[in-house]
Amino acid sequence: MEEYVLRADDFLVSQTNDKGIILFANDDFCKVAGYTLEELVGKPHNVVRHPDMPKAAFKDLWSTVKEGKVWTGYVKNRTKAGGFYWVYATVFPSYDEKTGAKTYLSCRRKPSPAEIADAVNLYKTLR
Repeated sequence: MEEYVLRADDFLVSQTNDKGIILFANDDFCKVAGYTLEELVGKPHNVVRHPDMPKAAFKDLWSTVKEGKVWTGYVKNRTKAGGFYWVYATVFPSYDEKTGAKTYLSCRRKPSPAEIADAVNLYKTLR
């Protein structure tokens, strides 16, 4: 599997509803993941989930944002072509008072090699 290494100025953004369905993805996210916007919108965000990622990381993410708190962490994602890429993600919960809709905005940047190595070691201890 080929690794895609993010550029320093890559900034991946996506928004999901409370079920994890993609509502929006920016150009950088589409480019890195290898999907068009049309292929992503309406799909579960886990379309880019890499099988190496422990379920515990996503359990922590969802429990944190559903409490209205911001989550941060390192994520290994899968590209459409079967490769992978690492990101440092910050996920922000949002609530629309008019519609009552809960959404989540994820902003991701390039992690350093040391941060990736630390995440790999941590994730080996999780399920």
